[in-house]
Amino acid sequence: MDFNEPTRQFIAAHRNDDVRNAALHAHQDDVDLPFALDQIEGWQRARTKLPQWASCADIIYPPHLAMEQCSSQSTAQYKADLARRLTADAPHPTTLIDITGGFGVDFSFMARVFDHAMYIEQQPHLVELARHNMRVLGINHAEYLNGDATDMLDRLPEASLIMADPARRDSHGSRTYAIADCTPDMLSILPRLTAIAPNILIKLSPMLDWHQAVRDCTAALTASPTGAAVTEVHIVSVHNECKELLLVVSTGSSNGTKAGTDDTGYAPTIVCADDDTVISFRQTQLPARQSSNSDKQTLTDKPAYLYEPNASLMKAGCFDLLASRFAVNPIDRNSHLFVSDTLVADFPGRIFAITAVGPVKRTLHGISRANVAVRNYPASVAQVRKRYHIADGGDTFIFLTTMSGKKTAFVCAKP
Repeated sequence: MDFNEPTRQFIAAHRNDDVRNAALHAHQDDVDLPFALDQIEGWQRARTKLPQWASCADIIYPPHLAMEQCSSQSTAQYKADLARRLTADAPHPTTLIDITGGFGVDFSFMARVFDHAMYIEQQPHLVELARHNMRVLGINHAEYLNGDATDMLDRLPEASLIMADPARRDSHGSRTYAIADCTPDMLSILPRLTAIAPNILIKLSPMLDWHQAVRDCTAALTASPTGAAVTEVHIVSVHNECKELLLVVSTGSSNGTKAGTDDTGYAPTIVCADDDTVISFRQTQLPARQSSNSDKQTLTDKPAYLYEPNASLMKAGCFDLLASRFAVNPIDRNSHLFVSDTLVADFPGRIFAITAVGPVKRTLHGISRANVAVRNYPASVAQVRKRYHIADGGDTFIFLTTMSGKKTAFVCAKP
């Protein structure tokens, strides 16, 4: 993947420039401008998303869409650590097969965990790009195949783990979310994959309902000859923004855990990761749902602290578990906010000191600037700001919710 010296010099000279301004300064006929602008924009994205890649001068970046869709360094490293654990007891030499190679970010981190790695990708230019970039990154134990992995399944060697990140865009470029609407259709090939490797790691859209994803995969696995099942669900967030939903499909012998869904009498392990905070549980460990009498909380005295679970826990929906494990009280069944009289410093989410609580109009009186959030409340943030004339920002935090059937405002500050 060679490019001429004028193009290389142009990229180096304008690496920190706005891409549009850089385009205006391209006066040399021998500069490959479209390629140079892709490299400038790609490197600028990589500085924060993939700092390890950005530190390598010879990395070549793809056009905008591939950079937008690729994993970040932190989520790629998370998958590499997960792969290491899943294959810790696997016989050597170990093998990774990535059937949806793409730009190769996940592959570059996961391949280092294995003795051998295989990258498969349909688009020839991405295969060429990956071969170049992996060499630059020092990954010399990989092989690269160009083609549709679905057509190769009968010819693939046995592996320790298969990685799949099905494309979430249709032929028109529109986003898709359902597993069956992605390419390849994982539900149709999942039974065949379990005959190749005892562990399958599937990366899915964070927009998916993980319960439905588990049910769909479990139904597909009824055709598996190995008795495989969904053993783990990972909800991965970065800086309180949900980024990935990962499903681990394993055969019974791979980790000694028989798992599936509640429909089969078993439950996968749910792992909620947000930066360095990790909460895990089995569905069978969830506390029994409290009676309807406890769904509505009555605060006779103003509690001292308010808690908002992180994005992964919100996605998991394990609110009864949080109340039980961290000894905090739900404001209301559907608020997904919690309170306590004493500080629970290790609560996995945002923590606030409550300065006022009460009916909305009275409690918000006199507040002109605040950070506003609504939970189980019949108005949007924009509507609240307009009605009560509250500008965005500042050190005050307002949570509007419904408690015991009444609209209630919590005014808070950082503790």
